[in-house]
Amino acid sequence: MDRLSPKEVFGIVLQPLDKVSETLERKLGLFSVVILSISAMLGSGLFVLPSLAMMELGGGESPLGGIWLAYLFAGLVVLPGAISKSELATAMPSSGGAYVYIEKTFGPIIGTISGLGLWANFMLKSAFALIGFRAYLWVLEGIIGISINLDAAVMIMLALIVGINILGAKSIKKVQTPIVLVSVTYLICVCIWALATTELNWDAALSREALGADWHSFSSTAALVFVSYIGVTKLAAVGGEIKNPGKNMPQGILISLLFSIFLYVFVTLTMAITVDPTSYVEGGHAREDPIYVFALSTGGKTIATIAATFAAITVLSGALAGIMAASRFLFAMARDSLLPALFENVHNKYETPHWAIIGTGLSMAAAILYLPVHDVAELASGFNIMVFILINACVLVLRTSAKSHWYEPTWKSPFFPVLQISGILGGLVLIYAMGMKAVIGALS
Repeated sequence: MDRLSPKEVFGIVLQPLDKVSETLERKLGLFSVVILSISAMLGSGLFVLPSLAMMELGGGESPLGGIWLAYLFAGLVVLPGAISKSELATAMPSSGGAYVYIEKTFGPIIGTISGLGLWANFMLKSAFALIGFRAYLWVLEGIIGISINLDAAVMIMLALIVGINILGAKSIKKVQTPIVLVSVTYLICVCIWALATTELNWDAALSREALGADWHSFSSTAALVFVSYIGVTKLAAVGGEIKNPGKNMPQGILISLLFSIFLYVFVTLTMAITVDPTSYVEGGHAREDPIYVFALSTGGKTIATIAATFAAITVLSGALAGIMAASRFLFAMARDSLLPALFENVHNKYETPHWAIIGTGLSMAAAILYLPVHDVAELASGFNIMVFILINACVLVLRTSAKSHWYEPTWKSPFFPVLQISGILGGLVLIYAMGMKAVIGALS
């Protein structure tokens, strides 16, 4: 029997991550790659997180509008990892993404830890999205005048999207992309309207006081919003479906990341200079529906109602796709004998890893019911930062190790190894600044 090359092994072992029973077809071009990555990044980070970030920047006492700089800084810390991921993806263009790179670089033990971290990452971000859905559902409840048990509604919705994932809805990505694009386009239009019609208070976002009391408050805020960029890891997870990955993968990752950084900065800056940051707080706590508050203050009730509806649908679609992505990590690790075989069981009829999906859904329910929203965001960011640190480390190891003679990326990141070292150091700084919850999230 002929011995398989490492790249052939990657294709055989990791193929089931996105489709269990069929060979993945490379049919995603550059435009599709960019749209998919953008739709994965823009969700709860845009529609839920800004008000929490304002409170974090203010030390939990009063909201501050300088969060646009925290989003920018977090995006710049992500950038080295995104570039490293682009290189790794051209050498291992298989489905599985970061789990594949880390497991093949550092072995099964670190691979298991990183795989569980990636699973928890997507799981917590999906739980965070459903917390945002609950907040916007509360807004819509008041508008339509119908009393709803919000916690029960969220649990019912969670059960529904778990069921949809078990049924194997092949159109999840096709549905998610237009929803996100329409919602973001609408939000941009609201921002432009606000800038054109509202008296602008630039001091609320640009003054020294608006940027936090000290370096620690600013860096902890940047670490908190780091979770907004998790979607860039999802793109590499579908590497087996991308045409000409040596070109489209790095270009798609970088274009989508730079656009997302611009959008986060533009929206949060507009929110701060058009609406008093204290409006995003109620009873001493950050509101979980900041986009509704922003749209109501700048455009009126009708504009705000539409924005709340779009926000609720967008974060819900993000949770739907997030469960799919998270469950595939459990499935892949079980296939590699790193987790109990239960998680690799595939439904006889629907050909989906149903126990992995159910386990992910139950973990999300526990996070929603028992963890404060701020803690969910911190834990998710902690996992996310550690994944990007390991991605940078993968490139350092594979480029310099004699044992990685099989490593032949068709695109190499520039400024090696300075770029990777800066990404590692930046991630460590953010984890330290964020505090114990982020450290727990990173090390769990």
